[in-house]
Amino acid sequence: MIELRVLTPDDWPLWRELRLAALADAPHAFGARLADWQGDGDREERWRDRLALPGSYNLVALVDGRPGGMASGVPGELPDSAELISMWVAGDARGRGVADVLIRAVEEWAATTAGAALLHLAVAEGNAVATALYVRNGFADDGGPGGVMPDGRPERVMTKRLAAA
Repeated sequence: MIELRVLTPDDWPLWRELRLAALADAPHAFGARLADWQGDGDREERWRDRLALPGSYNLVALVDGRPGGMASGVPGELPDSAELISMWVAGDARGRGVADVLIRAVEEWAATTAGAALLHLAVAEGNAVATALYVRNGFADDGGPGGVMPDGRPERVMTKRLAAA
């Protein structure tokens, strides 16, 4: 069974656990590096601040009662947009629909709470598994420039038009 839990800044230890696991498991998939969030970067106030981003929606997926994935929605740069960020599913929870459930929850938040007509995300160029997931969930390459990953690879921006709230 997959349950979603919306996080608050007080849930920072759970977010920290999953975020560090994600950065260790898939360093090629994130714009942040594990080292950035360890040592001096591993501070309670920093984790709390991440969960307190204005307008953000932070989720953890519990799979059979255990944390198995995470995702966030944040307001986009354009007034009618939002962005899906920090998407990750633990290895033992993959193939069970966790990512699809997280994406749908962020889509619903974006359309209803954030008032977005478009949901954007960035995926590392060459990350075929993630790209296939997003295509399966209705995202398409929008041709816009993305950022650059820590290893120098470009990001691909994908967008999905959301149903009217």
